[in-house]
Amino acid sequence: MSGRVLIVGGGIAGMSLAIGLQRIGHAAEIVEIDPQWRIYGAGITITGPTLRALDSLGLLDRVMAEGYCSEATRICDPNGNVIMAARVAGHPLGPRIPNSGGILRPVLHRILADATRASGAVVRLGVSVEAIEQADSALTVAFTDGTRGCYDIVVGADGIHSRLRDMVFPDAPKPVFTGQGCWRAVIARPPEIDRAHVYVGPGVKAGLTPVSQSEMYLFLLQHVPGNPRMPEERWPALLAGQLSGFGGALGAVRDGLGPSSRINYRPLDTLLLPPPWHRGRVLLIGDAAHATTPHLASGAGLAVEDALVLCELLRGGLGFEDMFAQFMQRRFDRCRMVVENSAKLGELEMRRAPPSEQAELSRASQTALAEAI
Repeated sequence: MSGRVLIVGGGIAGMSLAIGLQRIGHAAEIVEIDPQWRIYGAGITITGPTLRALDSLGLLDRVMAEGYCSEATRICDPNGNVIMAARVAGHPLGPRIPNSGGILRPVLHRILADATRASGAVVRLGVSVEAIEQADSALTVAFTDGTRGCYDIVVGADGIHSRLRDMVFPDAPKPVFTGQGCWRAVIARPPEIDRAHVYVGPGVKAGLTPVSQSEMYLFLLQHVPGNPRMPEERWPALLAGQLSGFGGALGAVRDGLGPSSRINYRPLDTLLLPPPWHRGRVLLIGDAAHATTPHLASGAGLAVEDALVLCELLRGGLGFEDMFAQFMQRRFDRCRMVVENSAKLGELEMRRAPPSEQAELSRASQTALAEAI
């Protein structure tokens, strides 16, 4: 089948889908409610499977040039002493696919936005969906700016708090708070942080990941029962308090925190929409269907994979019912594994399970993610 596809949401999932659709000859149109098309957050870790997915979009070279890739991770004690050096032998995902990396969220957004514009996809900012009328052969969409349009498929890629999900699946489960919050900060990278470092502290897990030749980002996972408000004006002091038990590189980061530090905090929610993720000709992908915590660093990768699989099925010429059924067969179990195992890792951290138990679950999950999509 071919035709017009409306994508609701201009994040990683939506832009990846627009790029893929244009490449196979489908007309893609994105509507993004934010008129500035902004991106929030600091940096993200990129796993090998995510880099493989970005390579399928033709974006790996630019991600490698503007981000930072390496082949190993160091697991350290609170003072930075190496407990274990985790390294994957060779390049199991392909000779040009690094095993891991990191990039600033705004940089990844810019790379995807540039590719989306270059693909010829239509991008409409400050606009969202007001209503959808479904018929057997097409959908009529009313937009918040008063315009209307006809499409063959509508894809919701508008994130964990998806308005389209509320519209199409009014009884869908809501995001659930996991009990943890995640701190992130972007800081200058010293030469010795030449790969990802994870620090196992007293009740707290933190890490440093290079995101460019000159910068790295700090992450720290905190158990926050009751989900208390973290006033933004106190972020430097609150993060410094969480880092009080660390020395070495993390201690130096802590001592350098101040009012001008680039810090971000958010509670960690999770969501897994029961199948199917489609109703009629409307399909949800990315965080709108399966929002995960960052413990397996795979949320962005799953979003890109969703787009790749949907484009592959569209190219196969299936009717939309068969296409959506095959999409669910190929995506649900993989996405469920990431959502559930990421949440389980958070639970293990909160109850201070042995690092070996956490490492085994993470290793098994990454082995599964390395399989072809």
